[in-house]
Amino acid sequence: MAERVAVYPGTFDPATTGHLDIIQRATRICDRLVIGVAYNIDKRPLFAPDERAEMVRDEIEAMAGKLEATVEVQTFSILLTKFVDEVGGSIIVRGLRAVTDFDYEFQMAGMNARLRPDIETVFLMASERHQFIASRLVKEICLLGGDISGFVSPRILARIEGRIQQTS
Repeated sequence: MAERVAVYPGTFDPATTGHLDIIQRATRICDRLVIGVAYNIDKRPLFAPDERAEMVRDEIEAMAGKLEATVEVQTFSILLTKFVDEVGGSIIVRGLRAVTDFDYEFQMAGMNARLRPDIETVFLMASERHQFIASRLVKEICLLGGDISGFVSPRILARIEGRIQQTS
């Protein structure tokens, strides 16, 4: 049987406990999971793509033993369907938190299906405890002095706090 390769794309700025939950659960449906860290300057990232990829790799390493597939992390700045091709994938994994995510993700899945009908998009619902977590909100809370320790790992918390101190 052919290896099932899935791609979980995102900006991961920062990677939250919600992202990590989707990563762990996505490893149940594939043999190899490629985390695609996107170059998305429109979202005004706090970290460069290579830094975000490094942070995700650190989180993957900390999850060793909990993952049911091989996981790797790569940055990409091309069309998602082309990236999926480059890594030998046939599945795109997307996490859904709420109805508002569904509207956007449904549209993206439709466009990707038109571009590449042979690539399946699989939606994983966010676990109940992660449904409200968004990287954008986590950054905003931290920038305004709030406690984000319930939304990110201690490793990522330290990186965010360090970055904010650098920019202050």
